[in-house]
Amino acid sequence: MKRILLLRHAKAEPPFPGQSDFDRELAGRGREDAKRIGKMLARVGRVPDAIVASPAARAKETAELAAAAMGFSGEMRWDRGLYGSSGEAWVDALRSLPSGVELALLVAHSPGIGEAAALLCGTRASAFDVPTAGLVALAVRAERWRELQEGSATLRWFVRPKLVAALE
Repeated sequence: MKRILLLRHAKAEPPFPGQSDFDRELAGRGREDAKRIGKMLARVGRVPDAIVASPAARAKETAELAAAAMGFSGEMRWDRGLYGSSGEAWVDALRSLPSGVELALLVAHSPGIGEAAALLCGTRASAFDVPTAGLVALAVRAERWRELQEGSATLRWFVRPKLVAALE
């Protein structure tokens, strides 16, 4: 069984005049939420084998802060295809993972995260309204990532950073 974590980037600063969307960095609250999610993953024993993230500043920083907070020691992969992409790109990123990866974390943007979760669970995208730093956990019965099919995942849990903060 393969396990999937889909994390939307944490709260970002609004763009300043002339700044590209790609270069927007995390706000203070976003930095805290990214760390909070990473610590929570470590507490529940869900440190991933692989992290794939959008290289956009806010997604990259979210991935790095969460990884440090959870004690992730592997290599992170930056996938430009996750920036501004549909859910299909997220599924393709998962299909490209090596078979030895059992638990994967993808960090990127909305609406792709909701679309990916919906595709994998076989439901409509509106079923997943994922807030910043929201985390969706799925399980898939597959031996290899390339066998990943739409509608083959089961939702295990879905957490918002405010819920995690309330439980601390």
